[in-house]
Amino acid sequence: MIGRLRGTLIDKQPPWVVVDVSGVGYEIELPMSSIYQLPASGETVVLRIHQGLRDEVPVLYGFYTEGERGLFRALIRVNGVGPKMALAILSGISAEEFRRSVEEKDTATLTRLPGIGKKIAERLTLEMQDRLDGLGSAAGGLPGAIAGAGTAPSADDPRAEASAALVALGYKPAEAQRLLQGIEAEDSEQLIRAALKKAVR
Repeated sequence: MIGRLRGTLIDKQPPWVVVDVSGVGYEIELPMSSIYQLPASGETVVLRIHQGLRDEVPVLYGFYTEGERGLFRALIRVNGVGPKMALAILSGISAEEFRRSVEEKDTATLTRLPGIGKKIAERLTLEMQDRLDGLGSAAGGLPGAIAGAGTAPSADDPRAEASAALVALGYKPAEAQRLLQGIEAEDSEQLIRAALKKAVR
Protein backbone atom coordinates (compact mmCIF):
# COMPACT_ATOMS: atom_id res chain seq x y z
CA MET A 1 0.00 0.00 0.00
CA ILE A 2 1.42 3.38 -1.02
CA GLY A 3 0.99 6.08 1.65
CA ARG A 4 3.46 8.76 0.55
CA LEU A 5 5.43 9.68 -2.55
CA ARG A 6 8.40 12.01 -2.88
CA GLY A 7 9.73 12.77 -6.32
CA THR A 8 9.95 15.20 -9.20
CA LEU A 9 6.78 16.80 -10.54
CA ILE A 10 7.09 16.20 -14.28
CA ASP A 11 3.58 16.91 -15.58
CA LYS A 12 0.55 18.81 -14.32
CA GLN A 13 -2.79 18.55 -16.12
CA PRO A 14 -5.39 19.39 -13.43
CA PRO A 15 -6.72 17.39 -11.72
CA TRP A 16 -3.93 14.92 -12.62
CA VAL A 17 -0.20 15.10 -12.09
CA VAL A 18 2.70 12.78 -12.84
CA VAL A 19 5.46 12.41 -10.25
CA ASP A 20 8.74 10.73 -11.17
CA VAL A 21 10.11 8.57 -8.36
CA SER A 22 13.42 6.88 -9.21
CA GLY A 23 12.53 6.72 -12.89
CA VAL A 24 8.94 5.51 -12.39
CA GLY A 25 6.16 7.96 -13.28
CA TYR A 26 3.15 7.79 -10.97
CA GLU A 27 -0.10 9.29 -12.29
CA ILE A 28 -2.01 10.78 -9.36
CA GLU A 29 -5.38 12.51 -9.11
CA LEU A 30 -5.53 15.50 -6.76
CA PRO A 31 -8.20 17.90 -5.51
CA MET A 32 -7.74 21.46 -6.71
CA SER A 33 -6.93 22.53 -3.14
CA SER A 34 -3.71 20.49 -3.50
CA ILE A 35 -3.08 21.50 -7.12
CA TYR A 36 -2.95 25.17 -6.07
CA GLN A 37 -0.09 24.42 -3.66
CA LEU A 38 2.14 22.41 -5.98
CA PRO A 39 5.58 23.67 -6.97
CA ALA A 40 6.53 24.27 -10.60
CA SER A 41 7.20 21.32 -12.90
CA GLY A 42 10.71 19.98 -12.43
CA GLU A 43 10.74 20.62 -8.69
CA THR A 44 10.52 18.11 -5.83
CA VAL A 45 7.10 17.41 -4.36
CA VAL A 46 5.86 15.28 -1.45
CA LEU A 47 2.30 13.94 -1.59
CA ARG A 48 0.22 11.96 0.88
CA ILE A 49 -1.42 9.11 -1.00
CA HIS A 50 -4.69 7.21 -0.72
CA GLN A 51 -4.63 4.10 -2.88
CA GLY A 52 -7.92 2.81 -4.27
CA LEU A 53 -9.43 0.82 -7.10
CA ARG A 54 -11.44 1.98 -10.09
CA ASP A 55 -12.91 -0.79 -12.25
CA GLU A 56 -10.42 -3.15 -10.56
CA VAL A 57 -7.51 -0.95 -11.68
CA PRO A 58 -5.31 0.63 -8.94
CA VAL A 59 -5.64 4.40 -8.74
CA LEU A 60 -3.71 6.90 -6.64
CA TYR A 61 -5.29 9.96 -5.01
CA GLY A 62 -2.81 12.54 -3.78
CA PHE A 63 -3.00 15.29 -1.17
CA TYR A 64 -0.64 18.09 -0.24
CA THR A 65 -1.52 17.91 3.47
CA GLU A 66 -2.44 15.15 5.89
CA GLY A 67 -5.59 17.11 6.77
CA GLU A 68 -6.83 16.92 3.19
CA ARG A 69 -6.29 13.18 3.07
CA GLY A 70 -8.04 12.73 6.41
CA LEU A 71 -11.10 14.65 5.23
CA PHE A 72 -11.12 12.71 1.94
CA ARG A 73 -11.09 9.41 3.83
CA ALA A 74 -13.90 10.59 6.09
CA LEU A 75 -15.99 11.68 3.09
CA ILE A 76 -15.71 8.38 1.20
CA ARG A 77 -17.07 6.57 4.25
CA VAL A 78 -20.37 8.42 3.79
CA ASN A 79 -22.93 6.28 2.00
CA GLY A 80 -23.24 7.45 -1.62
CA VAL A 81 -20.01 9.48 -1.64
CA GLY A 82 -17.24 8.04 -3.79
CA PRO A 83 -13.71 9.29 -4.44
CA LYS A 84 -14.78 11.47 -7.38
CA MET A 85 -17.40 13.28 -5.32
CA ALA A 86 -15.02 13.63 -2.37
CA LEU A 87 -12.43 15.25 -4.65
CA ALA A 88 -15.11 17.58 -6.02
CA ILE A 89 -16.01 18.65 -2.48
CA LEU A 90 -12.37 19.33 -1.58
CA SER A 91 -11.95 21.22 -4.86
CA GLY A 92 -15.08 23.32 -4.69
CA ILE A 93 -15.34 24.47 -1.09
CA SER A 94 -12.90 25.35 1.69
CA ALA A 95 -12.62 23.07 4.71
CA GLU A 96 -13.91 25.87 6.91
CA GLU A 97 -16.96 26.44 4.69
CA PHE A 98 -17.62 22.71 4.53
CA ARG A 99 -17.47 22.45 8.33
CA ARG A 100 -19.85 25.41 8.65
CA SER A 101 -22.27 23.85 6.14
CA VAL A 102 -22.28 20.58 8.09
CA GLU A 103 -22.68 22.21 11.50
CA GLU A 104 -25.47 24.50 10.29
CA LYS A 105 -27.06 21.81 8.09
CA ASP A 106 -26.71 24.18 5.15
CA THR A 107 -27.66 21.79 2.35
CA ALA A 108 -28.15 24.67 -0.13
CA THR A 109 -24.40 25.36 -0.23
CA LEU A 110 -23.54 21.67 -0.59
CA THR A 111 -25.97 21.10 -3.46
CA ARG A 112 -24.13 23.73 -5.52
CA LEU A 113 -21.23 21.29 -5.78
CA PRO A 114 -21.26 18.91 -8.78
CA GLY A 115 -23.02 15.60 -8.27
CA ILE A 116 -24.49 16.45 -4.88
CA GLY A 117 -28.26 16.37 -4.67
CA LYS A 118 -30.46 17.11 -1.70
CA LYS A 119 -30.34 13.55 -0.29
CA ILE A 120 -26.55 13.35 -0.39
CA ALA A 121 -26.27 16.85 1.11
CA GLU A 122 -28.56 15.86 3.99
CA ARG A 123 -26.56 12.66 4.52
CA LEU A 124 -23.33 14.67 4.62
CA THR A 125 -24.68 17.06 7.26
CA LEU A 126 -25.79 14.08 9.35
CA GLU A 127 -22.89 11.64 9.01
CA MET A 128 -20.01 14.12 8.94
CA GLN A 129 -20.87 15.80 12.27
CA ASP A 130 -18.92 13.35 14.44
CA ARG A 131 -16.28 12.67 11.80
CA LEU A 132 -15.30 16.33 11.57
CA ASP A 133 -14.92 16.41 15.35
CA GLY A 134 -12.72 13.33 15.09
CA LEU A 135 -10.49 15.00 12.53
CA GLY A 136 -10.01 17.89 14.93
CA SER A 137 -7.53 20.56 13.97
CA ALA A 138 -6.32 18.59 10.96
CA ALA A 139 -9.50 19.25 9.01
CA GLY A 140 -9.67 22.83 10.23
CA GLY A 141 -6.14 23.35 9.00
CA LEU A 142 -6.88 22.34 5.45
CA PRO A 143 -5.93 24.93 2.88
CA GLY A 144 -9.11 26.47 1.52
CA ALA A 145 -9.91 25.77 -2.07
CA ILE A 146 -11.72 28.70 -3.56
CA ALA A 147 -14.39 27.15 -3.90
CA GLY A 148 -12.65 13.89 -18.36
CA ALA A 149 -12.20 11.28 -20.24
CA GLY A 150 -10.41 11.73 -23.50
CA THR A 151 -7.19 13.30 -24.64
CA ALA A 152 -5.67 15.85 -22.30
CA PRO A 153 -5.81 19.39 -23.66
CA SER A 154 -2.66 21.17 -24.68
CA ALA A 155 -0.92 23.17 -21.97
CA ASP A 156 -0.84 26.00 -24.55
CA ASP A 157 -4.64 26.29 -24.26
CA PRO A 158 -5.37 27.12 -20.60
CA ARG A 159 -9.12 27.56 -21.20
CA ALA A 160 -9.43 24.06 -22.69
CA GLU A 161 -7.33 22.67 -19.86
CA ALA A 162 -9.54 24.41 -17.28
CA SER A 163 -12.69 23.14 -18.97
CA ALA A 164 -11.36 19.56 -18.97
CA ALA A 165 -10.49 19.85 -15.27
CA LEU A 166 -14.01 21.06 -14.41
CA VAL A 167 -15.52 18.16 -16.38
CA ALA A 168 -13.23 15.74 -14.52
CA LEU A 169 -14.53 17.20 -11.26
CA GLY A 170 -18.10 16.36 -12.25
CA TYR A 171 -19.43 19.39 -14.10
CA LYS A 172 -21.13 18.84 -17.45
CA PRO A 173 -19.25 20.29 -20.46
CA ALA A 174 -21.87 22.99 -21.06
CA GLU A 175 -21.83 23.92 -17.38
CA ALA A 176 -18.03 24.10 -17.40
CA GLN A 177 -18.15 26.48 -20.36
CA ARG A 178 -20.78 28.61 -18.62
CA LEU A 179 -18.64 28.86 -15.47
CA LEU A 180 -15.59 29.91 -17.50
CA GLN A 181 -17.51 32.48 -19.52
CA GLY A 182 -16.39 36.02 -18.80
CA ILE A 183 -13.35 34.97 -16.74
CA GLU A 184 -10.04 36.40 -17.83
CA ALA A 185 -6.91 34.77 -16.42
CA GLU A 186 -3.37 33.96 -17.49
CA ASP A 187 -3.28 30.24 -16.71
CA SER A 188 -5.57 27.26 -16.21
CA GLU A 189 -5.24 27.19 -12.41
CA GLN A 190 -6.46 30.78 -12.12
CA LEU A 191 -9.35 29.98 -14.46
CA ILE A 192 -10.33 26.90 -12.43
CA ARG A 193 -10.07 28.77 -9.14
CA ALA A 194 -12.33 31.57 -10.40
CA ALA A 195 -14.82 29.14 -11.95
CA LEU A 196 -15.12 27.10 -8.74
CA LYS A 197 -15.63 30.29 -6.75
CA LYS A 198 -18.36 31.34 -9.18
CA ALA A 199 -20.04 27.90 -8.95
CA VAL A 200 -20.73 28.08 -5.20
CA ARG A 201 -21.99 31.66 -5.06
